[in-house]
Amino acid sequence: MTLLPGGIATGGSETDAEFWGNVDYSLHLDTDKMGLWPGGFFKFQGVSSFGNTLQSQSGAFIPINVASLYPEFNEASSGMMQASYTQFLSHQFGVTMGKLNLFDFTPTEFYGDYHTQFMNAGLNLSLANALVPMSAYGGGVLILPTKDITLMALALDASGTPSENDIGKAFDDGVTLVSGLNVKIKPFGLVGHQGVSGVWSDKPRFSLVQDPDNFRRAVFNERYPILGNPGPVLERIIKKFYPEVLIPVEPANRKDNTWSVIYSFDQYFWHPDGDPKRGIGFFFSFGATDGNPNPIQYSYMMGIGGKGVFTGRQHDSFGIGWARAEFSDKFLPILRERLGLGLDHEDAIELYYTAAIKPWLNVSPNLQIINSALNKTLDDNGRLQDMDTAVEASLRMNIKF
Repeated sequence: MTLLPGGIATGGSETDAEFWGNVDYSLHLDTDKMGLWPGGFFKFQGVSSFGNTLQSQSGAFIPINVASLYPEFNEASSGMMQASYTQFLSHQFGVTMGKLNLFDFTPTEFYGDYHTQFMNAGLNLSLANALVPMSAYGGGVLILPTKDITLMALALDASGTPSENDIGKAFDDGVTLVSGLNVKIKPFGLVGHQGVSGVWSDKPRFSLVQDPDNFRRAVFNERYPILGNPGPVLERIIKKFYPEVLIPVEPANRKDNTWSVIYSFDQYFWHPDGDPKRGIGFFFSFGATDGNPNPIQYSYMMGIGGKGVFTGRQHDSFGIGWARAEFSDKFLPILRERLGLGLDHEDAIELYYTAAIKPWLNVSPNLQIINSALNKTLDDNGRLQDMDTAVEASLRMNIKF
């Protein structure tokens, strides 16, 4: 269970404090240990969320808490993230199938574990994957030609969600193909990883190139799995200044494919006492997309992380990171031109320290500084005003039962 009280100290669209929480419950079954057959693994994972987030108050376009994306974005709800079976046919080859959880494939040495590391979505996974479902039915293969090389290829239901459990609807409107290569390296005896991944999908989506009078159908009803739902905040502004463009006048343009590619690495530059699981290192990720229908053109992530570097605190960790999402120039150009809302790029800087208090409890003070892609917001009188850089402080508590 993760508990997250926090507040916007300054900037954003509103200073406020809220409380959010997630309860993750999982069941792992190893068929070999159960005395059945070797190499089989079942995994079931559900999640329930409660409380209120600070997303709207922050003014950020990118989710400041990746855990708020599921099961429903910014809503208290419950859903099934994973119900899968993996079978290794040899030490080098395995197959997996069922309902798969994207987060199972994203953790690295210094980011990707939102329970104990960074919270901002841009510092958990590449935002170039904005159109990849977080939880979906599908299957694929895992290939380990050596102990240091991992290959993965998955075919996922392009419209999968944590709350959609009807397997009969899987792949009704397209497939998302995800592939990845990860290589473990040890320059000068220091652990590091190099990775590259690619995504292609044939799901028909709303094109970002639309008649200006098609805002509602083109953008405000669209959902982006990793960005959540950006529509409401933009719709409030459009209703105020250009209400006439909210009425569709013709069928929306559609695009029947999308792609993205990502390169990433992490590298330790110091191990205390030669322990490969502890030390300080840095990380970097860069992603590029087609820019239509994906609203993210490029994404960047870099920073420094540490694990167990202090004497007597071998289970503590810390990190400082920067993430940038650069938006496609096709994404709502009318708002940039007529209202000067920005929508060029969003930057986030995040710092955290996770202290292991007990084996079942860790506590993480966290600070985020967010320069939103939106540079204006509506005040209480419905007038546009400049939006300052948001500073968000929180205290994350992770409890294991």
